[in-house]
Parts: sequence; C-alpha cells; structure tokens
Amino acid sequence: MKIDKTKHRIKYAVVFILLVLVEIFIALYIQDEFIRPYVGDILVVGVIYCAIKVVFPGKITLLPLWIFLFAVFVEFLQYIELVNILGLHENKFWRVIMGSVFDWKDIICYGTGCILLAVYEKAKGVTG
Repeated sequence: MKIDKTKHRIKYAVVFILLVLVEIFIALYIQDEFIRPYVGDILVVGVIYCAIKVVFPGKITLLPLWIFLFAVFVEFLQYIELVNILGLHENKFWRVIMGSVFDWKDIICYGTGCILLAVYEKAKGVTG
C-alpha cells in the first residue's frame, strides 16, 4: 500500500510541476484575451489539486468542491482589496500571488476547472 501512495505522489508531483511551468509560461509570454485570463484560471485549480494530492495521496471527499470554495474565498479577498489593506499593492510578487482584481469570470473559470476535476475523479475512480 505504501508503494501505491508513493506512486500517486510522484505522479501528482510531476503533473504539479508541469502545470506550474505552463502557468509561468502563460504569465510571462501569453498576452491574449483568452488563454491568459481563462485557461490560466482553469489550470490553477489543477495546480492546487495536484499539490494537495502530493501531500495527501488518499481520497479526499469532495476535494474539487473544497478547492472551488478556496478559490472563491481568494477571489473574495480580491473583492475587498486585501492586497491594498495589507499595504502590499506596490509589491508585484504579492499582487500576482494574492491577486488584485475581482472578476466574476474568474469564479466561472475556477468552477469549470473544478467540474473537470470532479469528472476526472469520477472517470478514474480516484482513491488516491
């Protein structure tokens, strides 16, 4: 059983790294009106999912839903302009990490990504 969890951790770690690299590529080199704002937001829930699966390789009930709720919470923090409240608006790193602009379309993208994750889990019968 231990080998099985290690195998899952490695698989999710590799996918995590690949998705992070794709996200970095999008952030640095894609300046369009579709991939950067929409695909990037859909992919970010996959990044979070893989990171969680590396640390907790067992089944987590309703994980896509929990990720969606987390993403909505982060978007809410953007709505209340937390980056400004904390005085971090001048720091590009924190503006990128925390986000600085609320957008309903982001929530739709996070939801789309989480639905895709739920479909993946259902299709694969994810247990780990």
